[in-house]
Amino acid sequence: MSLNRYEQMLINYLECHAEEKRFWEARVTEISRRGGRRESMALELNGILWEYFEERSRFESPFREVMIHEGDRKISMLNLSEYLLRMWAPLPIKKKGSR
Repeated sequence: MSLNRYEQMLINYLECHAEEKRFWEARVTEISRRGGRRESMALELNGILWEYFEERSRFESPFREVMIHEGDRKISMLNLSEYLLRMWAPLPIKKKGSR
């Protein structure tokens, strides 16, 4: 899976900040447990991750630089959303029916 540079920036940030990563692992798991279509979960997470990116831009330099140069137009976090769902909330393995 290919992440855009902003998604990569965000995942790198999470990898370097264990507490933030634990929070997001729990959040992704929570979204997944609610059930529904995987696409709907990814779209929901996409919006939440973008809000987080914007929030981080108030406090963290690399995120702030993006907002200064790119403006506040919404950037897609959909690939990252799908990746996190696969990594932290994998689909249950279906059991084969016995005959």
